[in-house]
Amino acid sequence: MSSFESHENQRAYPKKPLVGVGAVTIKNGKILLIKRAFEPSAGKWSIPGGLVEVGEKLSEACARETEEETGIQVEILELINVFDMIDKDEDGKVKYHYVLVDFLAKPVGGQERKCAEVTEIQWATHDEAKKMDLSKTARKALEELFGSSVA
Repeated sequence: MSSFESHENQRAYPKKPLVGVGAVTIKNGKILLIKRAFEPSAGKWSIPGGLVEVGEKLSEACARETEEETGIQVEILELINVFDMIDKDEDGKVKYHYVLVDFLAKPVGGQERKCAEVTEIQWATHDEAKKMDLSKTARKALEELFGSSVA
């Protein structure tokens, strides 16, 4: 069982909110996006990110998760936003509850490659990203950063 699969059991119907991070990485006017393989947001485009590990700073977790998911090493530049992502099932029970912290980042090294959690990697302009099937959390991060609605 992979570490992601062991975490997956804790992610759905958690006993407490989980802290996650995401990186809006920009290079030459394009945003690094990934297509998620697993829930939440399986099959949707998102920004790289994941859960913070015990003893890890938010910015360290963000850089680690970006490199793990994409192979791209990043420098964290600034905080974009902090928000709750709470999804309930059809019975009204909380299925997912994350406190998410998104950062702006720039690539500083590494070689692009995807991991088992990612089915595709793409660099997209803001206009291209607005037309993609984005996760709710990626949409929120891009709206916060660019200050306009991402339809």
